[in-house]
Amino acid sequence: MILQSTKNIKHIKAPVTVVYNAFSSAEALEQWLAPDGMTGKIHSFDFSTGGGYEMSLYYAEEETGFSGKTSDHEDRFTARFLEIIPNQKIILVTVFDSEDESFTGEMKMTVYFEPKEEDTLITLLFDDIPSGIKPEDNEEGTRQSLDKLANYVEQQN
Repeated sequence: MILQSTKNIKHIKAPVTVVYNAFSSAEALEQWLAPDGMTGKIHSFDFSTGGGYEMSLYYAEEETGFSGKTSDHEDRFTARFLEIIPNQKIILVTVFDSEDESFTGEMKMTVYFEPKEEDTLITLLFDDIPSGIKPEDNEEGTRQSLDKLANYVEQQN
């Protein structure tokens, strides 16, 4: 099995504390984490090392070009926080709820927050991407989520 990785970087016009807080709030994650054309719902949330959250990403009902990992219109996953260093780094692993073995296993996401004067440079690294997810699709979905994150925090700022 070939393990896949991706990397996305985004410059966000908001202080690092504001960007970091968007990762530590269930309400914020529901607003920005789902890629374009999807909505998000947090089912449980514990922002602490060893804690985590369960979330569903829903495709629009009229969407026919995609099939969800959990059901026709849903990607459900559980995330567990391995390391949290406030305003610097978050490491978590996610496991998709899927009967398709190509989506199983722990996918690791590392988030780096780098202050740039009044702004933030954010880097997302994904490792061990399940074989059922094309790296280019993961990169594009992450890019869309980061664009939504930027809009969300820049409106807060």
